[in-house]
Amino acid sequence: MRDSHFVHDTSFYNPSSSLHRQLQALLLQADIRIDGDRPWDMHFNAEGVLERISAYANLGLGEAYMDRSWDADKLDQFFFRLLRANLQKHSHPMTLLMQGLRNRYLNLQTYKRAWQVGEHHYDIGNDFYRAMLDARMTYTCGYWRNARNLDEAQEAKLDLICQKLHLKPGMRLLDIGCGWGSLMGFAAEHYGVSCVGITISKEQARWAEERYKGLPLEFRLQDYRQLNERFDCIASIGMFEHVGRKNHRTFMEVVHRCLPEQGLFLLHTIGRNHRHGAADPWIDKYIFPNGDLPSVGQIGDAVDNLFVTEDLHNFGADYDKTLMAWHRNFEAAWPDFSRQMGDRFYRMWRYYLLSCAGAFRARNVQLWQWVFSKEGLHGGYTRVAQ
Repeated sequence: MRDSHFVHDTSFYNPSSSLHRQLQALLLQADIRIDGDRPWDMHFNAEGVLERISAYANLGLGEAYMDRSWDADKLDQFFFRLLRANLQKHSHPMTLLMQGLRNRYLNLQTYKRAWQVGEHHYDIGNDFYRAMLDARMTYTCGYWRNARNLDEAQEAKLDLICQKLHLKPGMRLLDIGCGWGSLMGFAAEHYGVSCVGITISKEQARWAEERYKGLPLEFRLQDYRQLNERFDCIASIGMFEHVGRKNHRTFMEVVHRCLPEQGLFLLHTIGRNHRHGAADPWIDKYIFPNGDLPSVGQIGDAVDNLFVTEDLHNFGADYDKTLMAWHRNFEAAWPDFSRQMGDRFYRMWRYYLLSCAGAFRARNVQLWQWVFSKEGLHGGYTRVAQ
């Protein structure tokens, strides 16, 4: 029996049409069937789904799902198979070309545009994020090696960062893109440091100031390009995805001028497997406007002659577990938000969380923690047991 919220109408499936046959042949490469009985199979609830996918690729697929035009009982499994089979290579070439040119030649993350993602995504409501995230409101990948639940995974990640930065009491930490202040609060409470955090989200800054009142923490509404002061060490956790390839070098130059000679910089970022990829058009439109995942090569270019790479750690598979935990919390809390946000938001958010979980499970995207120094630490970097 299928585990589904929906009743599927098979009348919209016409196996004799040319477009249906083409799609079915393509999906079979990923072991996905149209109107099959497995939880990752695809079911149509309205006409025109195939035409939307054919014309608009990923954007059409996502918008059709938001419109209730198709379903899969387990979206994470659907996307895992879709991406593991590399079916995105069959996407509409003009769609991919236009998205690629847009990312390559336009600076989508200028100072003025950089604030858009805060308003569009991070400011939708602290109550909503509190219901979905862990107790510290950590909106980045957890570290699940020895964790039994989301709270433990996020605290393990925060502790891992503090250890990698070699934090000691009295140090001053800068957090670029501090979110709701989880790293800053943890570092102050457990390592005795003071912290400055910058964010482009008014809601995040407001919540963090109240949550960590009494600790030596300062939260600023500020763009990273405005920074020009020294800190003992610097972290950026899940923010570099918003910087954009046109600004990677500028970002690293800002970090360089704010870091002392023996200071460490930890960069925690989602990354893509190749430098010429473009932002997913559905994610760009509905979730993270102007986002641009970096590649290893692009990060290497950005730090060239500025930093020494002391350590590189990939635990991207842990983002699958993190996203699935967020999804469980989201589903459990949804009755409290359904009237306010509506069915289309529900399907958009479900599609976001589960499609991303499938992408990390397929190893289509990665999660890296880089540790940099300016000139290489004397005697070498002491690596944390991972």
